Amino acid sequence: MKSPISYLFIFALSLFSLSGFAQENNMISIEKLINKTDPAWPLVKKWIDSAKNKVEVLPVDSARAKEVLYHSQMTTYATLGSVIYNTGGIMVDNGWIRILGSGSERLNRNVADWNKGKTLKEYGDNIPYLLVADDAVGGFFAINYGGLGKDIKNVYYLEPNTLTWQPLGAGYGEFLVFCFDSDLSKFYKGLRWSSWNQFIANLDGTKTYSFRPYLWEEGTDIDKCTRKLVGIEEMYRFNIMKSKELNADKGKKKDETTKEETKGEQ
Repeated sequence: MKSPISYLFIFALSLFSLSGFAQENNMISIEKLINKTDPAWPLVKKWIDSAKNKVEVLPVDSARAKEVLYHSQMTTYATLGSVIYNTGGIMVDNGWIRILGSGSERLNRNVADWNKGKTLKEYGDNIPYLLVADDAVGGFFAINYGGLGKDIKNVYYLEPNTLTWQPLGAGYGEFLVFCFDSDLSKFYKGLRWSSWNQFIANLDGTKTYSFRPYLWEEGTDIDKCTRKLVGIEEMYRFNIMKSKELNADKGKKKDETTKEETKGEQ
């Protein structure tokens, strides 16, 4: 005879399974996500073909692309959906910027799996932001879905030298054009050491550079830093943790300053 605890465990397990099924059931089918009449890819391909910076489209596995598209719940009518469905990822400036797609040998990460456990627990969840790209110095690009600011669907950059999310004032499509055509040396001023281009071409897409002193420490000169390769997962979690610490300290210091000013006025 089963104990009441056993029944409770089975009941809880059933509820968990049903909730997971319901969530999966609410997701849009892959057939509806693939837009055959007006996909965004021809436009993205046009941007790539006319790009000023070096752009490499990584090979795509069609079965994996469908799976990632479904888990991401993106339509190929949207620019991001088209990148997921048509690329294994995109490398810009010899791989300095890694734009996530559906994953490939050189960039063994995809949009859906990379965000799971970071910005979402289960596929189909509402998210604060969606990680879509990163770079060789531990900077991360994300589409804002309310967790970073009021400008929904605009791209933000987690700067490695400040560890704050900075709005780029552009949506995902404009972000791609920025990567393909802008002067990246200007954007990355102070974040590229003098011989950076000798180290990037063969950089593993799951790695990034870490620096000592840290880039966010005051007065840091990247050319005088020591650097080593670390896992991109490790770097993301460290940067997010440290960002919260630094921003909490700033808030505390601001509160203390306000108190001092209030005292002086009394």
